[in-house]
Amino acid sequence: MSGGPGAAASTPSELRTQRLVLRRWRDEDREPFAALNADPEVTATLAGPLTRVESDALVDRIEACFAEHGFGLWAVDALDAATAGFVGFVGLWPVSFTAPFTPAVEVGWRLATRAWGHGYAPEAARAALADGFARVGLAEVVSLTWEGNAASRRVMEKLGMTHDPADDFLHPNLPADHRLRRHVLYRLPAPASVNPRPP
Repeated sequence: MSGGPGAAASTPSELRTQRLVLRRWRDEDREPFAALNADPEVTATLAGPLTRVESDALVDRIEACFAEHGFGLWAVDALDAATAGFVGFVGLWPVSFTAPFTPAVEVGWRLATRAWGHGYAPEAARAALADGFARVGLAEVVSLTWEGNAASRRVMEKLGMTHDPADDFLHPNLPADHRLRRHVLYRLPAPASVNPRPP
Protein backbone atom coordinates (compact mmCIF):
# COMPACT_ATOMS: atom_id res chain seq x y z
CA MET A 1 0.00 0.00 0.00
CA SER A 2 1.32 3.41 -0.92
CA GLY A 3 1.39 6.30 1.48
CA GLY A 4 3.70 7.73 4.08
CA PRO A 5 4.86 11.00 5.60
CA GLY A 6 4.79 12.90 2.31
CA ALA A 7 1.54 11.44 1.04
CA ALA A 8 -0.79 14.10 2.43
CA ALA A 9 1.24 16.95 0.93
CA SER A 10 0.49 15.74 -2.58
CA THR A 11 -3.18 14.99 -1.95
CA PRO A 12 -5.43 17.27 -4.00
CA SER A 13 -7.96 19.32 -2.08
CA GLU A 14 -10.74 18.09 -4.37
CA LEU A 15 -11.63 16.00 -7.40
CA ARG A 16 -14.34 17.11 -9.84
CA THR A 17 -16.68 15.31 -12.18
CA GLN A 18 -19.42 16.69 -14.39
CA ARG A 19 -21.97 16.76 -11.56
CA LEU A 20 -20.00 16.27 -8.36
CA VAL A 21 -17.23 17.70 -6.21
CA LEU A 22 -15.22 15.24 -4.11
CA ARG A 23 -13.49 17.20 -1.37
CA ARG A 24 -11.97 17.05 2.09
CA TRP A 25 -14.30 17.13 5.08
CA ARG A 26 -15.57 20.26 6.86
CA ASP A 27 -17.10 20.65 10.31
CA GLU A 28 -20.45 21.55 8.76
CA ASP A 29 -20.57 18.09 7.14
CA ARG A 30 -20.83 16.35 10.49
CA GLU A 31 -24.51 17.05 11.14
CA PRO A 32 -25.86 15.88 7.74
CA PHE A 33 -23.44 12.94 7.84
CA ALA A 34 -24.78 11.91 11.24
CA ALA A 35 -28.33 12.09 9.86
CA LEU A 36 -27.28 9.92 6.92
CA ASN A 37 -25.66 7.37 9.25
CA ALA A 38 -28.80 7.25 11.42
CA ASP A 39 -31.09 6.58 8.45
CA PRO A 40 -32.24 2.93 8.61
CA GLU A 41 -32.70 2.87 4.83
CA VAL A 42 -29.07 3.90 4.27
CA THR A 43 -27.71 1.48 6.88
CA ALA A 44 -29.88 -1.52 5.96
CA THR A 45 -26.91 -3.27 4.31
CA LEU A 46 -24.43 -2.17 6.99
CA ALA A 47 -23.94 -3.44 10.53
CA GLY A 48 -26.46 -0.85 11.76
CA PRO A 49 -27.06 2.88 12.32
CA LEU A 50 -24.37 5.00 13.95
CA THR A 51 -24.79 7.35 16.87
CA ARG A 52 -23.67 10.97 16.49
CA VAL A 53 -20.51 10.16 18.45
CA GLU A 54 -19.74 7.17 16.21
CA SER A 55 -20.45 9.20 13.08
CA ASP A 56 -18.13 12.02 14.18
CA ALA A 57 -15.44 9.47 15.04
CA LEU A 58 -15.71 8.09 11.52
CA VAL A 59 -15.09 11.56 10.05
CA ASP A 60 -12.00 11.82 12.26
CA ARG A 61 -10.73 8.43 11.05
CA ILE A 62 -11.32 9.44 7.44
CA GLU A 63 -9.28 12.61 7.81
CA ALA A 64 -6.55 10.62 9.60
CA CYS A 65 -6.50 8.23 6.64
CA PHE A 66 -5.91 11.13 4.24
CA ALA A 67 -3.06 12.34 6.46
CA GLU A 68 -1.42 8.91 6.65
CA HIS A 69 -1.99 7.50 3.17
CA GLY A 70 -2.78 10.46 0.93
CA PHE A 71 -6.18 9.03 0.04
CA GLY A 72 -9.48 8.43 1.78
CA LEU A 73 -13.25 8.72 1.60
CA TRP A 74 -14.05 12.06 0.01
CA ALA A 75 -17.02 14.16 1.13
CA VAL A 76 -19.23 14.54 -1.94
CA ASP A 77 -21.21 17.61 -2.97
CA ALA A 78 -23.80 17.30 -5.74
CA LEU A 79 -24.08 20.24 -8.13
CA ASP A 80 -27.50 19.41 -9.61
CA ALA A 81 -30.18 21.74 -8.27
CA ALA A 82 -32.47 18.92 -7.13
CA THR A 83 -29.79 17.25 -4.98
CA ALA A 84 -27.38 20.14 -4.34
CA GLY A 85 -25.08 20.03 -1.33
CA PHE A 86 -23.46 17.34 0.76
CA VAL A 87 -24.73 13.87 -0.18
CA GLY A 88 -22.29 11.49 1.55
CA PHE A 89 -18.91 9.96 0.79
CA VAL A 90 -17.15 8.10 -2.01
CA GLY A 91 -13.50 7.13 -2.07
CA LEU A 92 -10.76 4.73 -1.12
CA TRP A 93 -10.18 3.06 2.24
CA PRO A 94 -7.66 0.49 3.54
CA VAL A 95 -9.45 -2.75 4.43
CA SER A 96 -9.37 -2.80 8.23
CA PHE A 97 -9.50 -6.55 8.89
CA THR A 98 -7.47 -9.62 7.97
CA ALA A 99 -8.73 -11.83 5.14
CA PRO A 100 -7.19 -13.89 2.33
CA PHE A 101 -7.22 -10.80 0.05
CA THR A 102 -5.66 -8.33 2.52
CA PRO A 103 -3.78 -6.03 2.70
CA ALA A 104 -5.98 -4.22 0.22
CA VAL A 105 -7.58 -0.89 -0.55
CA GLU A 106 -11.31 -0.77 -1.22
CA VAL A 107 -13.45 1.69 -3.09
CA GLY A 108 -16.64 2.47 -1.23
CA TRP A 109 -19.60 4.83 -1.07
CA ARG A 110 -22.40 5.87 1.26
CA LEU A 111 -24.96 8.34 -0.05
CA ALA A 112 -28.09 9.94 1.33
CA THR A 113 -31.34 8.53 -0.06
CA ARG A 114 -32.11 11.73 -1.99
CA ALA A 115 -28.94 11.06 -4.03
CA TRP A 116 -29.88 7.49 -4.97
CA GLY A 117 -30.77 6.65 -8.53
CA HIS A 118 -28.75 9.45 -10.13
CA GLY A 119 -25.60 7.49 -10.97
CA TYR A 120 -23.55 9.49 -8.47
CA ALA A 121 -21.78 6.50 -6.88
CA PRO A 122 -20.14 5.21 -10.09
CA GLU A 123 -19.43 8.75 -11.32
CA ALA A 124 -17.60 9.69 -8.12
CA ALA A 125 -15.96 6.28 -7.76
CA ARG A 126 -14.41 6.56 -11.22
CA ALA A 127 -12.76 9.83 -10.18
CA ALA A 128 -11.48 8.32 -6.92
CA LEU A 129 -10.18 5.23 -8.71
CA ALA A 130 -8.40 7.28 -11.38
CA ASP A 131 -6.67 9.26 -8.62
CA GLY A 132 -5.82 6.10 -6.69
CA PHE A 133 -4.22 4.43 -9.69
CA ALA A 134 -2.48 7.43 -11.30
CA ARG A 135 -1.38 9.50 -8.30
CA VAL A 136 -1.25 7.04 -5.41
CA GLY A 137 0.06 4.19 -7.55
CA LEU A 138 -2.25 1.42 -6.34
CA ALA A 139 -1.86 -1.87 -8.21
CA GLU A 140 -5.40 -3.05 -7.45
CA VAL A 141 -8.55 -1.81 -5.74
CA VAL A 142 -11.25 -4.10 -4.34
CA SER A 143 -14.84 -3.55 -3.30
CA LEU A 144 -16.88 -5.64 -0.90
CA THR A 145 -20.43 -5.82 0.34
CA TRP A 146 -23.07 -8.13 1.74
CA GLU A 147 -23.95 -10.68 -0.95
CA GLY A 148 -27.57 -9.46 -1.13
CA ASN A 149 -26.70 -5.81 -1.77
CA ALA A 150 -27.74 -5.76 -5.42
CA ALA A 151 -27.47 -1.97 -5.77
CA SER A 152 -23.82 -1.84 -4.70
CA ARG A 153 -22.98 -4.88 -6.81
CA ARG A 154 -24.40 -3.07 -9.86
CA VAL A 155 -22.13 -0.11 -9.12
CA MET A 156 -19.12 -2.44 -8.91
CA GLU A 157 -20.02 -3.97 -12.25
CA LYS A 158 -20.44 -0.50 -13.82
CA LEU A 159 -16.91 0.27 -12.66
CA GLY A 160 -15.62 -2.75 -14.56
CA MET A 161 -14.82 -4.74 -11.43
CA THR A 162 -14.89 -8.53 -11.63
CA HIS A 163 -16.26 -11.07 -9.17
CA ASP A 164 -14.85 -14.54 -8.55
CA PRO A 165 -17.06 -16.57 -6.16
CA ALA A 166 -13.87 -18.16 -4.81
CA ASP A 167 -13.04 -14.76 -3.26
CA ASP A 168 -16.29 -14.52 -1.28
CA PHE A 169 -15.85 -14.59 2.48
CA LEU A 170 -17.48 -14.37 5.90
CA HIS A 171 -16.88 -10.92 7.37
CA PRO A 172 -14.70 -11.48 10.45
CA ASN A 173 -16.06 -8.44 12.30
CA LEU A 174 -19.65 -9.73 12.29
CA PRO A 175 -21.06 -12.47 14.54
CA ALA A 176 -21.37 -15.96 13.07
CA ASP A 177 -25.16 -15.71 12.90
CA HIS A 178 -25.34 -12.16 11.52
CA ARG A 179 -27.54 -11.86 8.43
CA LEU A 180 -24.95 -9.69 6.64
CA ARG A 181 -21.91 -11.83 7.36
CA ARG A 182 -21.57 -13.43 3.92
CA HIS A 183 -19.74 -10.95 1.67
CA VAL A 184 -18.74 -10.82 -1.97
CA LEU A 185 -15.45 -9.39 -3.23
CA TYR A 186 -14.94 -7.56 -6.51
CA ARG A 187 -11.53 -6.62 -7.93
CA LEU A 188 -10.18 -4.00 -10.32
CA PRO A 189 -6.52 -3.97 -11.40
CA ALA A 190 -4.70 -0.79 -12.33
CA PRO A 191 -5.04 0.07 -16.03
CA ALA A 192 -2.21 -1.12 -18.24
CA SER A 193 -1.30 2.52 -18.91
CA VAL A 194 -0.48 3.07 -15.23
CA ASN A 195 2.70 1.81 -13.59
CA PRO A 196 1.70 1.00 -9.99
CA ARG A 197 4.16 1.32 -7.16
CA PRO A 198 5.22 -1.81 -5.25
CA PRO A 199 2.91 -2.57 -2.31
